[in-house]
Amino acid sequence: MRAVVQRVDGARVLVAGETVGEIVGEGLCVLVGVTHEDTPEKAAQLARKLWSVRVLEGEKSCSDVNAPLLVVSQFTLYGDARKGRRPTWNAAAPGDVAEPLVEEVVAQLRALGATVATGRFGADMRVTLTNHGPFTVLIDI
Repeated sequence: MRAVVQRVDGARVLVAGETVGEIVGEGLCVLVGVTHEDTPEKAAQLARKLWSVRVLEGEKSCSDVNAPLLVVSQFTLYGDARKGRRPTWNAAAPGDVAEPLVEEVVAQLRALGATVATGRFGADMRVTLTNHGPFTVLIDI
């Protein structure tokens, strides 16, 4: 699993003009990509990492300050544009594999006590955020 994690001062996801997920104030916006070898165990590991990684103001974690997370599925994180002009998506897991694993990340975060908002899997989403820092980190599990 791969996650692009951004420290934010608020973020939201719109689908067809409707807000489907939103966090207000300090938190993390997390784009999650799933590949073929990923498992529920890896989803749980990613959730623990997201909840405890110290990237918020003052080197705090979401668990330290009860900060919310916005989790959005993004298969393009496994795009490969090294050859030619058109990326390939061969490394990205198909939707029927990826969707339950992204949902597992969310479920595991909530089980840890996190407040989690989400996008809508497979939808044409508009993600808006205020990146604080700017601060972005890549996490591979």
